[in-house]
Amino acid sequence: MTHRLERGSCFCGSIVAEMEGEPFWINYDHDDDCRKALGSPLTIWIGYRHDQVRIISGAPKSFSKTSGVLRTFCAECGSSISYTDEGLKNEIWVTIGFMDHPERFEPQAHGFWLMKLPWIQFADDLPRSETYTRQRDAAIGYPSDRDKT
Repeated sequence: MTHRLERGSCFCGSIVAEMEGEPFWINYDHDDDCRKALGSPLTIWIGYRHDQVRIISGAPKSFSKTSGVLRTFCAECGSSISYTDEGLKNEIWVTIGFMDHPERFEPQAHGFWLMKLPWIQFADDLPRSETYTRQRDAAIGYPSDRDKT
């Protein structure tokens, strides 16, 4: 059995990370907050545990618009890197655009299907969640229910 080791890097190359082992979840995301943050009609998030992701070069900058949600990006070129949510313990979500070999990450579901732009069409038969594809910690709740700064 082979050990999976993936690398990701930003557009300018100043931020490089390694992701060790298998991701636990991969999904399309049609959410409008992510659309704004990434400047794209949708993204694909790759879910890892925090101990699977290691920054090996550079230092990502972080930004939070919603309480408990932290997004990271490269301060030099603006590439989006990751997303964490206090309601998803020990989960870090890396954007497909950061990965050096995005073709290796096939999505398992669609999230926020209700927000999908009408001119984007999919021929797959993946599950389509109206909102989130992952349950959050009930004590913390969902980002859509939290204060936005």
